[in-house]
Amino acid sequence: MTMLQSLLAPLQQIADIGGPVVMILMAVSVLTLAVILYKIWQFASAGVGRHKALSQAVDAWDAGNRDGARAALAQSTSYLAPVIEQAFTSTTDASERLQAEAELRFTRLERGLRFLDSVAQLAPLLGLFGTVLGMIEAFQSLQNAGAQVDPSILAGGIWVALLTTAVGLVVAMPTALVLSWLEGRMEIERVIADKALLTVLNPDKAAQNG
Repeated sequence: MTMLQSLLAPLQQIADIGGPVVMILMAVSVLTLAVILYKIWQFASAGVGRHKALSQAVDAWDAGNRDGARAALAQSTSYLAPVIEQAFTSTTDASERLQAEAELRFTRLERGLRFLDSVAQLAPLLGLFGTVLGMIEAFQSLQNAGAQVDPSILAGGIWVALLTTAVGLVVAMPTALVLSWLEGRMEIERVIADKALLTVLNPDKAAQNG
């Protein structure tokens, strides 16, 4: 038996015992993992959270150092850098347009979050649905046994039925945690963008005059 087969054997056993509901949950878990890995890659490639050079550019602009601000911005790898660059050549009246540009970038980063939210909410319900089906089957087996009631029949049916609920929770809980982190990260990004745009469009007059 190869290493891959030894790793997949327990999953195959769970799928065989849990039935189609567990197989659906396992497929959803694979798709969810793919979405999470993609979001992590997307956040990293977009420079989410890496705004040191951008902040330096905004601070320099606020202090009236235009050349220094542009030089610092050129070093930024943040996805917000093009928006701030537009803000350097815009007026206060263009604030709504610049905010819309920033929001467009936020929307791209937030793609897939609704799917994760759906998984976090529906996976436990799908697991519970499988448990209800399993309980129905267990009691049917108990009824068919008639007078020859064996407690192991009911106990075996119940633990198999509860397996689907456990799998649903295993899928939902990590998904909810990752979703919470991603949403929290996006809230911080919005605050950073709003502050940067407001600072560039409304620089400190006293610092510039000084």
